[in-house]
Amino acid sequence: MAQGCKRDEVPGCYIEDVGSGMLYRRERLLGEGAFGRCFQLMELATGRVYAAKVIPRARLTVVGIAERVERERELQSRLRHRHIVRLHRYFTDHSHVYLLLEYCSRRTLADILRARGRLTEPEVRYYLQQIISGLRYLHGQGIIHRDLKLSNFLVTEEMEVKIGDLGLARREAAAGRRWGALCGTPSHLAPEVLDRKGHGVASDIWALGCAVYTVLTGSPPFEAAQRQELYQRIRAAHYPLSPHLSAHARALIARLLAPDPTARPSLQDVLDHGFFTQGFTPYTLPPRACRSVPIFMGQVPLCRLLHGAATALRRGWLCQDLPPCHT
Repeated sequence: MAQGCKRDEVPGCYIEDVGSGMLYRRERLLGEGAFGRCFQLMELATGRVYAAKVIPRARLTVVGIAERVERERELQSRLRHRHIVRLHRYFTDHSHVYLLLEYCSRRTLADILRARGRLTEPEVRYYLQQIISGLRYLHGQGIIHRDLKLSNFLVTEEMEVKIGDLGLARREAAAGRRWGALCGTPSHLAPEVLDRKGHGVASDIWALGCAVYTVLTGSPPFEAAQRQELYQRIRAAHYPLSPHLSAHARALIARLLAPDPTARPSLQDVLDHGFFTQGFTPYTLPPRACRSVPIFMGQVPLCRLLHGAATALRRGWLCQDLPPCHT
């Protein structure tokens, strides 16, 4: 039983989906949220593993929670993208609601950052281009995430990153309307959100800027002991200029964290920025990058160099373009 849990908040060791007849075994606790917990669940018939959000039915009586759970289920059930965590199944029993989500075995970028302290710029480009791919898809579906942060970027066994936790996501407000709720992670709230002007694509871009700054420096851009001081720093876009940042990284962060939402870049602008175009992006990352700095040879990581050489040998590229030998 998770520490601090009430007995009725933890499901039994075996969980049955009566509708499908599937039986699952509850395994380790993966995390805790505002109104539920996430457990690793194994489907006994197939051995498939899921990350299950488990919400006690009693929590659904709290104002807003039932609506949030239903919104997450409705939104996520329709999404199909390589870099968005997929919802596989939804069911209930007498005591709990279950959302069975794609299992990402290497946890989150927040976990990787805790182990590493900070990430290198090539790694950040690798993760960021995948996050941007998923976020473009969400925005193209008219969905604003509203809670982008490192703990919501999940990493698979293959070292791919996926955007998760759509509990606060909403469809973009219609023209002339706005969602003015002050929700999300306080240190990642955009100035216009603080001013009750609503969430939009630009506020997701701001939160992405906070995440980029954090993985590159090891600390969030906006910190303060008091909430009002934190909000003052956010409104002024006042954050420390870390010596670890390259000129291109500083320039990109300055654009992402522009106080005026109209001055922030589009996601395509981010990909076209010098941070990407003037820097190397790895083809892949080894699993050890979750714990330590990956090995790079000059501007090319060893894993990509070996992969490229193997491909070239298979296709004969290393020989076919060479000039003839002269003796």
